[in-house]
Amino acid sequence: MSKRDFYEVLGVNRDASDEEIKKAYRKLAMKHHPDRNPDNAKAEAQFKEVKEAYEILSDADKRAAYDRYGHAGVDQQAGAGPGSAGFNGMGGGFSDAFGDIFGDIFGGGRGGARPGGAYRGADLRYNLEIGLEEAARGTETKIRIPSLENCGTCKGSGAKPGTSATTCTTCGGQGQVRMQQGFFSIQQTCPVCHGSGKTIASPCPDCNGAGRVRKQKTLSVKIPAGIDHGDRVRLAGEGEPGQSGGPAGDLFVVVQIRPHTVFQREGSDLHCEMPISFGVAALGGEIGIPTLEGQAKLKIPPETQTGQVFRLRGKGIKALRGSGHGDLMCHVVVETPVKLTEVQKELLRQLEQGTSGNDTHSPRTKSFMDKVRDFFQP
Repeated sequence: MSKRDFYEVLGVNRDASDEEIKKAYRKLAMKHHPDRNPDNAKAEAQFKEVKEAYEILSDADKRAAYDRYGHAGVDQQAGAGPGSAGFNGMGGGFSDAFGDIFGDIFGGGRGGARPGGAYRGADLRYNLEIGLEEAARGTETKIRIPSLENCGTCKGSGAKPGTSATTCTTCGGQGQVRMQQGFFSIQQTCPVCHGSGKTIASPCPDCNGAGRVRKQKTLSVKIPAGIDHGDRVRLAGEGEPGQSGGPAGDLFVVVQIRPHTVFQREGSDLHCEMPISFGVAALGGEIGIPTLEGQAKLKIPPETQTGQVFRLRGKGIKALRGSGHGDLMCHVVVETPVKLTEVQKELLRQLEQGTSGNDTHSPRTKSFMDKVRDFFQP
């Protein structure tokens, strides 16, 4: 069966750069690798095909010959082809393409080992509970957290005062060792020095060679106005300290807002439920409404019904980003009077007799009964 075009195999254009070819190869090789596709002959064949294409296109001379003469120009240079080449015949191209992958997995990157065995400290999380008023106005508070700090006795070296750490003989001070697993050559953290590149014969008695001790520290946290539940405040460098000269991690303060007895928050808006008397709902009037800045006045128009919502603009919460304020949404609930005297009851009976059966006085009842009638009619 004729071979496919090598550029087609890797899914790149004929003018692709070396980096684009390398990137395409890594992606396909990881996808079709036999370890990821056990007992899959098709994946194995695709893996070999991708490997052969990369070996040709990653070599400048072979690629030039292929571009000029096609498969005929490189068949003898490529060897027996993908059908017969064993996995051990990968050549330098394979390790070049995958060296940086395993470097990312077993070392380097955020929180990992750096050259010389330096490690970035871990990030920490602290849950801070505040009230709605504090979230609306902003506040500054103190928190006390456990932390790991460099040992004062050994100055973070881990070695007993008067002694010093020595270069690890297993990794030669590199902090990493290379292990062979099949045709892979994998670089991983040294099991003896744990990536530090040094061993300690006489550990510090205060930190037992760790170089760090656990303490409590107090930090000041500024909470900006308008912060919402679940938002985070980042304190750079206040996480755990790094090892062997690595940078410290960060502390993320996660804000949790306590439920409020009056208001419910929805973004920058506030909602509250306000009971009003039967008389005020029917005749109208003015009532006092609580806000975060104090009491405000709200005019209730005559014939107000339960569930009506009145908006008080600008009485919500300041937007975290920007200068605007949210609104206060007041949900009216008409309250039924209780513990009436006989005189009051009689007055209500007279009112009921005067309004009962009159659709003009009960628009909602009429609308509801019309819907019921339509529902039962065939």
